[in-house]
Formats: sequence, C-alpha cells, structure tokens
Amino acid sequence: MDVLSDAITAMRTGMPHAARTRVRAPWGVRFRPQQGAGCHVILQGSCWLLPPSGDPVALGVGDVVFLPRELGHGLADATTTPLVEAVPEFRDGSPVGRLHREGPGPATEMLCGAYRLDRFRPHPLLAELPDVMHIPARIGRHPSLRGTIELLGHELDAASGPGSDAAMAALLDLLLLYVLRAWYDSRPDPETGWGAALRDAAVSEALRAIHQCPAHPWTVQSLAARAGLSRAAFAQRFAGKVGTPPLAYLTWWRMTTAARLLRDSDLPLRSIAERSGYASEFAFAKAFKREFGTPPGRYRGETTT
Repeated sequence: MDVLSDAITAMRTGMPHAARTRVRAPWGVRFRPQQGAGCHVILQGSCWLLPPSGDPVALGVGDVVFLPRELGHGLADATTTPLVEAVPEFRDGSPVGRLHREGPGPATEMLCGAYRLDRFRPHPLLAELPDVMHIPARIGRHPSLRGTIELLGHELDAASGPGSDAAMAALLDLLLLYVLRAWYDSRPDPETGWGAALRDAAVSEALRAIHQCPAHPWTVQSLAARAGLSRAAFAQRFAGKVGTPPLAYLTWWRMTTAARLLRDSDLPLRSIAERSGYASEFAFAKAFKREFGTPPGRYRGETTT
C-alpha cells in the first residue's frame, strides 16, 4: 500500500464536493469551519485568501491553496472587501455546485473543493501539515497536479454530461493526493516528521509493510529485517522519523483500520478482529475500547447512524 494514499483513505468520510465559482469585483465570500478540509484552485483572475489567523495570501492563476483543517476562511478581490456567506447551489445528489456573484469589476474563476475528514483521529502524516498550504503555479513543476487541474476544468465545463458526477469525485480525490504530494516534494529535506519518514528508504519500507498487512504478527525484529537494518538501529531510526516506536504505530494503524471497517462495512466483529491482527474477538474488543473509550459494537452504531 502507498502510505500517503492509505492515510487519506483512513480519514475520508463521504464524497468530496466542489463548486465552480465565478465572481466579479467587488466580491468577498466567507467559508464556515467544517469537519474536513478545503481546497481552492484559481482558474482565472486573482484574489486574496483571508485565513482565520495570519496574513492574507495573494493567489493568482494556477495557484492552489489547501486547508487541511477547515477552520473557516474568506476569499475576496481585496483584503478590505466585506465578506458574505458562501452558499453554493447544488443539483440533487450532485457533488458539483455553482457559486456566482456579479459586479462591474474584473472576473475571477475558481474551483472550490471540500473534503470530509475525520478530525478526531487524524493520521499524523496529515496532522503535521500547516493550516494553510499555498502551492504557487510554476512552469514545469508538479505536472500531475497541473494535469488534474486541467481535467477538472474540462469536466466542470461539461458538468451535465454522462458520468460527470463520478468523474468529478474521482478527480477531486486525485487533486487531494497530488496537492499533498506536491507539498511534500516542495519542502526542504526535513530531518524528522513524516516528510522525512516517507523519504527514508528503510522507514518507508517498514511503513509500507505495516500498511500492506496490519494483521501480520509484526515484531520490531521482523520490521527491521524488512528495512534492512539491525533491530536497535531500526527502532531508533523509526521513532526518530515518525515520532513514535514501531509497534506503537502498528497498534495505532490497526485500530484506525478497524474503526474504518466498523464505520464503512457490514463485516462481523470476528472478521474485523482478524483483519486488525487479533486472534480473538474478545482481545480485539478490549484493545479497541482501550483506544477509543467505547466497545466496537457501540462505536459502529454511533458512527453509522
């Protein structure tokens, strides 16, 4: 499994949504805080991002801004323009909406995306991201991201075509993946944190093994063998990069996997226990309650209603 893709999948709840936004100055819109993440792509014109804290960010054509913890923010043609509530119009069941505001000034066109994420159990890979991630448009940089943006623009122009809803949902997922990849690729080489862990061949190999088969009876020694290091060197290196010991992360990922299966599937508890690396349903239930503070059956009822 690709660790970055897996981390996104673990946090995602529900389908992403997007709005084609066309506005003319003067204009300003406010986005409320939500349980998820927000993303904006500037397709034409320019604007200002007004975060809840910190300085405004100037955005131009091709710029992408991602807000992994949607704490509420504004977009406007100028930093002094008053903001009104952003209320896109959606067709029944469609993941694509429209947001238009007319004025006498220059036009700005944007793609505004929204992702529902489980903020109560964020993957540490995403939890370490800043509140505002600005990826400026640069010629020759991040071709996969630019290609996805171009496809999204074409799909928005044909939003009523056959299969459009499915195409938009898939492209929005790709956009999220490529935004995160572009962000990590553009950072200076870090010494610690998940950026460092993903670039470290030994640590990333151990992470892939855990994600590929969380039910396997991994030990520090067997993970060290996969990483090609001695037990002591691997344990120190993993903890230094990831921020937690190997088996602690293994347990965290097993419980995260179990929670996702409880929320998104009808599998019996015995099957979920086996997929999470527990030989008995009793042992699994005990570990799950210790991690979440509630039995797995109750958790399933609370998250699926």
